[in-house]
Amino acid sequence: MNHLYFGDCLDVLKELKAQHPQPFIDLIYIDPPFNSKRNYNVLFESIDMKDANAQKQAFADTWSNYDYVNTLNEMAGLHKDIYDVLTMFHKLKSISDSAVAYLTTMAIRIFYMHKLLKDTGSFYLHCDSTMSHYLKLMCDMIFDEKNFKNEIIWQRTSTHNDAKQGAKHFGRVSDSIFFYAKNIKQQKFNPIYRPYLSEYLDSTYNKADADGRKFKSSDLSAAKPGGNTSYEWKGIKPPSGRFWAYSFENMQEFEKQNRIYYSTTGKPYLKHYLDEMPGNSVDNIWTDIGLAEKDERLGYPTQKPEALLERIIKASSNEGDVVADFFCGCGTTIAAAQKLGRQWIGADISHLAIRLIVKRLTETYGLGIKHNIKIHGMPRDIASAKELAQNVDGGRISFQDWAIEVMLNGVVNEKKVADGGYDGYLTFNSQAGKQFALIETKSGNVNVKNVREFVDVVNTQKAAVGIFVCFKEQVTREMIKKAKETGHIKIEQVEFPQDKIQIITVEDLFEGKQPQLPFNADNQTFKKAKRNEDKAVSKGLFD
Repeated sequence: MNHLYFGDCLDVLKELKAQHPQPFIDLIYIDPPFNSKRNYNVLFESIDMKDANAQKQAFADTWSNYDYVNTLNEMAGLHKDIYDVLTMFHKLKSISDSAVAYLTTMAIRIFYMHKLLKDTGSFYLHCDSTMSHYLKLMCDMIFDEKNFKNEIIWQRTSTHNDAKQGAKHFGRVSDSIFFYAKNIKQQKFNPIYRPYLSEYLDSTYNKADADGRKFKSSDLSAAKPGGNTSYEWKGIKPPSGRFWAYSFENMQEFEKQNRIYYSTTGKPYLKHYLDEMPGNSVDNIWTDIGLAEKDERLGYPTQKPEALLERIIKASSNEGDVVADFFCGCGTTIAAAQKLGRQWIGADISHLAIRLIVKRLTETYGLGIKHNIKIHGMPRDIASAKELAQNVDGGRISFQDWAIEVMLNGVVNEKKVADGGYDGYLTFNSQAGKQFALIETKSGNVNVKNVREFVDVVNTQKAAVGIFVCFKEQVTREMIKKAKETGHIKIEQVEFPQDKIQIITVEDLFEGKQPQLPFNADNQTFKKAKRNEDKAVSKGLFD
């Protein structure tokens, strides 16, 4: 079972620490907000609607209003050195309060991540130059600077036209990824190789056997002796002042395997066949992975390419290991871990992110994968859905947001209105172009009057479909009758067999029921993930 957590990752980390006294995670990668004062939006397939903004803010990484004093005091009992450093930063006028708030917020979370990581595990922190120097200091203190492995420089794009916009700095085309081992002596690491450049192959592997098998050659002599290495080989002695690099027995074995190449002067060289070489080992400058491919993009502006996460996961974990991302966003780490047969944990403070990840996985692997995902922090049954509906404060997520954006894959109408409006919408494609369905949710008293008002809104907004959501016990015969009287979906004067007003209960949603759309059209509100026919399913986490 793999796990998705909706909520503040600090709460998730503390919960996991309480459940697992012993470290159990093999690899942690995080790509937290960079404290850059930018707002990030999840982009939806937009349509021209009078009362809805087609972009909904998923999260903002502005930390200036964050009350971090309590967290700072908590750090005093967890890591005194970090507390002292952050307190010193707090006193300095040259470092802003928002920077100290951000560092405090990150430090306590990384502290708990370190506690959950196995001694054989690895930690990767993705950041940019905004806060990287401060974050490196925090990580050195938590992981111990001796366990620092690399600063990986990822060149995410080759060009940036800042200068054309009047910027007085060099183009910013890279991010940093700090790589730490939990314990440098026990660390798990698999070398990663990438293909040789064609220029290198042409200049180096420029010889071939009679069967066309390409190879390069290396000197069989050495400067220092290493055993029985001063013999003659087929009447040939090593060059003056040198010795054979291998024993006579090894030279015989090389000859038997056709691994000795003789120059025109008769000098022997050792063959290194191209088809036996893994490629160049990857260094800490990554220029061969660009931004997310077009068919990967889900509209998340900070979305990282799957190739980047696949490299990290392959290098620092093995099949069946546990990979975690506590700022998982649109789920690239999760998607890569699933593809590579790892178990995984994801957490995000945005319910949209959790919904987007589930959608991404089901579109890639099919609906069956839902049985192997446990979602925490959202309603899991009718009782918890009713509890959410009765929470007048809404908590971190309201019943309306959950029903529309999590269960129906729609978008909440940011223009809050009283009865007589609509709560959200979703879009779908038809032969006549993009269409939209309005959504109304009811968690309190419901009657036929509400359905009648919603029908008027659907007609006024010229929506193709109206989706009315409530609990099963709230549905009356009069409501069903009114919905049926509205007739069928009609697009460009073409009538379809599906009802224009569809009453879907919360119970229906838990059973997987979705609105009926013409042509069996898919909900196109969110951008689709690429289908993976491999259908990898990892099992066993927490089982």
